[in-house]
Amino acid sequence: MTIALPIITSALAEQSSAPPVAPAQANRVGELFDSHGRVIHDLRLSVTDRCNFRCRYCMDPDYSYMPKMELLSLEEYLRVVRVCVSLGISKIRVTGGEPTLYPELLELLEALGKMPIKDIAMTTNGSLMTERQARAWRTAGLDRITLSLDSLRDDRVAHITRAKTGLQSTINAIRIAQAVGLTPIKVNAVIMRGVNDDELADFADFAREHKIDMRLIEFMPLDSGRAWDRSAVVSADEMLDAINARHELVQLDKHDPHSPSLNFGFADGAPGRIGIIASVTRPFCGACSRLRVTADGKIRPCLFSLKEWDLRPLLRSGASDDDLGAFVVDAVWTKQKGHSINAADFVQPDRAMSAIGG
Repeated sequence: MTIALPIITSALAEQSSAPPVAPAQANRVGELFDSHGRVIHDLRLSVTDRCNFRCRYCMDPDYSYMPKMELLSLEEYLRVVRVCVSLGISKIRVTGGEPTLYPELLELLEALGKMPIKDIAMTTNGSLMTERQARAWRTAGLDRITLSLDSLRDDRVAHITRAKTGLQSTINAIRIAQAVGLTPIKVNAVIMRGVNDDELADFADFAREHKIDMRLIEFMPLDSGRAWDRSAVVSADEMLDAINARHELVQLDKHDPHSPSLNFGFADGAPGRIGIIASVTRPFCGACSRLRVTADGKIRPCLFSLKEWDLRPLLRSGASDDDLGAFVVDAVWTKQKGHSINAADFVQPDRAMSAIGG
């Protein structure tokens, strides 16, 4: 399907809180563009806002999940993906919440595996992974996974996640992923001052020991409790200084200009890599190629969007694939230039990360 000129009927526009109609050049053959000239080829698809963790930087203890009837069905998720792929999306990351809680995850991955998608990834805390499941996901078409681990100390893991979990859970998930070929494995840690910033060099040791990409993320204002404080942000420079004090790092050539991370190897040739995601102190918005669809069918052009566009009414009112495609084109065109975290008038999004999708 090729969308030459996105046009939405007034009835559909009323139902869907439609974005403004984009010009014809917003979608060329197999390429989505935003109004700043960025090509969008990466879709983050959230399939649930449920999670068995309640991480302090993400989900408030009193957060209420969305009613299940508001979430998209498997068929609706797949229809959205098919339309997006027809417009040029070539990479899919399945997110949550915790996507392994989604009861139709295997069916979703099997369907995605049959589509012309170059890369299918999933972000998970890994606590529920079994080797049998992981092999089934790999057979279905999942290429790789990203895990979450915010401390190497069991008491801190439990404190941060508000769950009965620990380091061994993540180590088990790493071993399973390596055994079934869900590689390269990335492990994310959100670094917070006074919480886990004294473990930065230890995270480097962990990357070397387990031969994984350890990604250290600056603390972002995406918590449902809206307790984010800039003073808790540990900058990329501070992270690098802490690691270099123990292990000399060398910056690697950036093979993917759209990657959010600054990637480093170890000067002594040891396995493993360090990735720094510096959303606050070194924004990479200018190279962003991402589009997000939430579990309830909202298009979010940016992680920090204050405006989102609702696909669900179209999906449930008989809209054609052309209508859906035009809506996606229009929504992508509204993608903001940057997140404005460092602006005096920055406003934190209403939705937390667990409801947006990682």
